[in-house]
Amino acid sequence: MTELRRESPYPMVSITTARAVVMAQVAPLDTEQVDALSAEGRVLAATISAPEDVPDLPKSAMDGYALRSADGLRPRRVVAELTAGAQSGLLIGPGEAARIMTGAPMPAGADAMIPVELTEERDGLLSIQRELQPGAYVHTVGQDIACGQPVLACGTLIGAADVGLLATIGVIRVPVFRRPRVAVLATGDEVVEPFAPRPAGAVRDSNRYALMAAVREAGCEAISLGIAPDDYAGQRAAILHGLEIADVLLTSGGVSMGTRDLIKPILAEIGTLHFGRISFKPGKPTTFATSGGKLIFGLPGYPVSSLVSFEVFVRPALRALQGDPRPQRPLVLAKISAPIRLSSDRPEYQRVVLTWREGALWASSTGSQGSSRLLSMHGSNGLLLVPAGDEILPVGAELEAMITGAL
Repeated sequence: MTELRRESPYPMVSITTARAVVMAQVAPLDTEQVDALSAEGRVLAATISAPEDVPDLPKSAMDGYALRSADGLRPRRVVAELTAGAQSGLLIGPGEAARIMTGAPMPAGADAMIPVELTEERDGLLSIQRELQPGAYVHTVGQDIACGQPVLACGTLIGAADVGLLATIGVIRVPVFRRPRVAVLATGDEVVEPFAPRPAGAVRDSNRYALMAAVREAGCEAISLGIAPDDYAGQRAAILHGLEIADVLLTSGGVSMGTRDLIKPILAEIGTLHFGRISFKPGKPTTFATSGGKLIFGLPGYPVSSLVSFEVFVRPALRALQGDPRPQRPLVLAKISAPIRLSSDRPEYQRVVLTWREGALWASSTGSQGSSRLLSMHGSNGLLLVPAGDEILPVGAELEAMITGAL
């Protein structure tokens, strides 16, 4: 009779150590050229400089009149009307002015403009209420952006304003870091598709679909590898296939101490297994390996453990692969709204709702924190890091929280 192993052969590492080990294996992927006008969410792989001045000509800052400042306060004869986008070839002489719209190029001879609110026009004669200095109410050449000026730095996470900037300077293609392809494999004889009949005792595969959604939310391409039963050869083949077609492989289930938990030995055989246990809850058996320069995360089978492990260890790696200079979720201090009894053996990431109240950030539990209760993730916008210990923390105690959603 074969004796079952009672102790894991893998040393327990801390959260900090596990994060450092993962990130040491991460470098941004190669680059590609994409449409700049739909590049929101991508990370620039080069600095973009302006190929031209903005504005390219002196332009009116407001609706009003273009004129010569040297004419002082004397009335001017209105000789034309200029609209934005039009270049008239008009020359403003002494004692003349032209109606001008916001953004219209200044006519030759005019060195200032005056807003319509500071004027009165009657029978073609313009009176103004104040003397002007040269350049008054005029946007000068290059005032907003100078030709050759760096506009967006390498490593910029492109947002809506950045797309607008690229459009402004006429840059329609930009180099960005490639989005990782992430293959996701579910394991287990008991796991069935959500749309398939569920035999008694079987569980529907929530992990793979939740992880693929999390992968997409992190800006990556998700690839489903389906479900692999608890068979060494079958799981090994599925893992190797995933590594052929993807940059990162995620598995769920099969990383604990049971006789049918096969992921760790497979990863040890095909690559380098960097750690197989982490001192935290939920997700102690979370495993990390590399093979051929590709990242492999063996995530636990319980749904909450799988998603929490993804947030803490996988998502930062996926963001870093895309060149994100700040791949980690933001961390804040939050006051707890109810007492918390510490766990004596390991720190725990509890699912909470973070809200501002009376000038402080408060964390409220989402309810039972069991690893199988996926409802504890629903509505959560934060993970509260509760340290290990033997005490009960009182209401108002401050703990570190990771922001995972909108506040």
